[in-house]
Amino acid sequence: QVQLVESGGGLVQAGGSLRLSCAGSGRSFISYIMGWFRQAPGKEREFVAAIRWSGDSTYYADSVKGRFTMSKDNAKNTVHLQMNSLKPEDTAVYYCGSTRGARWWRIDDYNVWGQGTQVTVSS
Repeated sequence: QVQLVESGGGLVQAGGSLRLSCAGSGRSFISYIMGWFRQAPGKEREFVAAIRWSGDSTYYADSVKGRFTMSKDNAKNTVHLQMNSLKPEDTAVYYCGSTRGARWWRIDDYNVWGQGTQVTVSS
């Protein structure tokens, strides 16, 4: 059974940092793209960042460029999202997903999701 499990969320003050992790199991993700999306209360789920498991290409939403960094640990089948200079508007549930498609920004292309982890940034 393919599974993604997120961890690392929490409460942090504005300007602080958090590191999210997403551990994959049940298959090899070598030909996949892994993505982070987030959903704030009353809003739609939106793209945050993505990384190709094969290679080093990363992609970011404009709202997080320069503040968030996505990375991967091949040996542990895990991806991370380092979030620095956090803002109250970053408050959301963060979800990890995987897709075999090339359209890393399209939420509908992701077919496996984790359960989400809450990130709350206080002002």
